[in-house]
Amino acid sequence: MNHPGGNVTGYTDMGSEIVPKDVGLLHELLPRATRFATLVTPTYAYFDRVTADAKSAAAVFGGEIEIVLVDASHDIEAAFVWLVQQRTEAFFVTDDSFLFNRQTQILALAARYAIPGIYFSRDWALAGGLMSYGPPASEQGRQAGIYTGRILKGEKASEIPVGRATRFDLVINLETARAIGVEVPPTVLSLADEVIE
Repeated sequence: MNHPGGNVTGYTDMGSEIVPKDVGLLHELLPRATRFATLVTPTYAYFDRVTADAKSAAAVFGGEIEIVLVDASHDIEAAFVWLVQQRTEAFFVTDDSFLFNRQTQILALAARYAIPGIYFSRDWALAGGLMSYGPPASEQGRQAGIYTGRILKGEKASEIPVGRATRFDLVINLETARAIGVEVPPTVLSLADEVIE
């Protein structure tokens, strides 16, 4: 299920930090697990770089990452069936708008098949996802405000450098962990910025 891909430029340092952290957190959550996956669309702007970063991060502890392509709602259910068939132990979701718009479906399938997942924003953990890691919404709003102000003052959007988040939050949903039979180790809980009981 790998994407042939092309050369993608513009992948931010933030993405380079988040993908290895996602994989690392999944490994800390399930230290004996070796089979991981990521859900991604073929048109995701940073496809090639996310793929490379995920595979490198998993290789550090002898793990494997499958790149699971989804590009229509029906493919998401098929993707989860495939994850189960492959005995995938955990997965992460990229910050793709297509996937964000299918949050309810993805979370329901993760719960149905009891596959631990980590997502890119707190919204997912609040909605029932096991874990999320990413910049808080307030940080994203602040960056958007800065960009808007600079554009209103006459700067060209294409000339404004990409902003970088300075804070990343780990949110753990213990209710979901109990529901899917995952025991969150104290070491992972100690890293959490927020725990949902």
